[in-house]
Amino acid sequence: MSDTRLKYGPLIGVIDEGTSSTRFVVFASKTAEVLTYHQIEIPSIVPKEGWFEQDALIILQIVKETIAATCDNLEKLNIDYADIASIGITNQRETTVLWDPITGVPLYNAIVWMDVRTSSTVDEILQNGKRKQDFLQNTCGLPVSTYFSALKIKWLMDNVPNVKKAIEEERCLFGNIDSWLVWNMTGGPDGGIHITDPTNASRTMLMNIETLQWDKRLCDIFGIPMNILPEIRSSSEIYAVIVMDSLLDGVPIAGILGDQQAALVGQMCFKSGQAKSTYGTGCFILYNTGHSIVKSKNGLLTTVAYQFGPKTKPVYALEGSVAIAGIAIKWLRDNLQLFKDVSETTELALSVDSDSKGGEIVFVPAFSGLYAPYWRKDARSVICGLTEETKPGHLVKAALEAVCFQVRDVLEAMSSDCRYPLQKLLVDGGMTVNEYLMQMQADYCGIPVVRPTMAETTSLGAAIVAGIAEGIEVWEIDKILPVPCDTYIPRISVDMRDIKHAQWKRAIERSLGWATTDTSNDSYKGKIAAAVPAGLFLIGVAVIIIVSEILQKPS
Repeated sequence: MSDTRLKYGPLIGVIDEGTSSTRFVVFASKTAEVLTYHQIEIPSIVPKEGWFEQDALIILQIVKETIAATCDNLEKLNIDYADIASIGITNQRETTVLWDPITGVPLYNAIVWMDVRTSSTVDEILQNGKRKQDFLQNTCGLPVSTYFSALKIKWLMDNVPNVKKAIEEERCLFGNIDSWLVWNMTGGPDGGIHITDPTNASRTMLMNIETLQWDKRLCDIFGIPMNILPEIRSSSEIYAVIVMDSLLDGVPIAGILGDQQAALVGQMCFKSGQAKSTYGTGCFILYNTGHSIVKSKNGLLTTVAYQFGPKTKPVYALEGSVAIAGIAIKWLRDNLQLFKDVSETTELALSVDSDSKGGEIVFVPAFSGLYAPYWRKDARSVICGLTEETKPGHLVKAALEAVCFQVRDVLEAMSSDCRYPLQKLLVDGGMTVNEYLMQMQADYCGIPVVRPTMAETTSLGAAIVAGIAEGIEVWEIDKILPVPCDTYIPRISVDMRDIKHAQWKRAIERSLGWATTDTSNDSYKGKIAAAVPAGLFLIGVAVIIIVSEILQKPS
């Protein structure tokens, strides 16, 4: 046994492929601590407003680079990367890749989960209002929305001739990012396995939420051939070993979880009634419902939380997906140039915390519509309450409040569906480093907010499923120690909390019905809905003008 194994135990490696970056993280099994990682940003492609794409080949290349760099880091730490016992994968969900299994080349760029070009496809499936948005929800757990993979596949089939031809010739495979990576890492055109897990499959609108199998009726509704779909395996088992001419060739891939489910596992939410919220590009709240499938009546999604092995029952969750969280802060920085670095947001918000002259600003960041619990693709961003006394800090504070209000909306929906109010909210993700935001979240939700001191909870979740897999078994679920946490206790009164939330609800009403439709199409046949219409652009211009005038006004 090597010195590494004596000191750290077998190591677990995790490919954490997110929307904005990819990293490879290595955990010590003895302590569940992060030993090292390497992270690289993923470039985005935006051909039109509201269209978000990524190059799947670049994602694959970056994964290889992060693995190589992390193994180099291990060597510098005198840790033997040969002691990596298994690999887990966690990935951005819904992001859709179609590729040719003969050449291994993608047939089109990956269409990212937040892309809303499929607005007209939604209308087609709903037969222009003749069907309700939730008409498939009893089968797949999801409303018909631009969010999910089936709509993206159908759009590609309808609008990209290369895809249509490949499907007719039976040389097309579909996968979310997990499937794309596993197929390539286990041989690609030369024997790569085509699989996914239930957490990712449950985000496609094509899987039956009860049987955990692809559903023919669902596939027929979208016109998607079942032979392009990957095999659904459990979230924790040895699928195959790596074969891609890398330092980790021969290491088994033994765990797959969509990123939000990985965060739920990493937060140790193994009991029914526990919930977590991840704050990143968007914000995603998952509530563990155990083995029970809770079908929401309040705008939430039913999803698979995890399945710890092929012989175990799946655990389910209710999910509230908020499209815009960190993106709103980035928009204030990049488009309005109110600050240079996100670290300045706390100081700016605090500078107006008790300033009533600037008015009560409410910002609804519906850049591409509203997700849970509203599911309104016609909503667009509004900023209410601007006065000539408004300062940049008021807008920053309103953007942070918007995150908290959206989370409260989802938590209220969860309480209505489950009839059991949440006692505390576990949080993770990049935005949780902002202590001002965390205290605000506790204040506006009226429950304690608990933040782990270790930020890598999503990666840890993927490490756990890779480490408990039969044949690996370096961890036992009930013996993994919880990480230390910081807790934020509500400080404001119930009346103040409800008054502010009522203002938010009024602003929500004003955001609805703003979307316009652009039926022009330069590059593809068919009607394409404009994802972020002129209304958003005009709002941005108006705010820039107002803010500029405010900043230039003499004191």
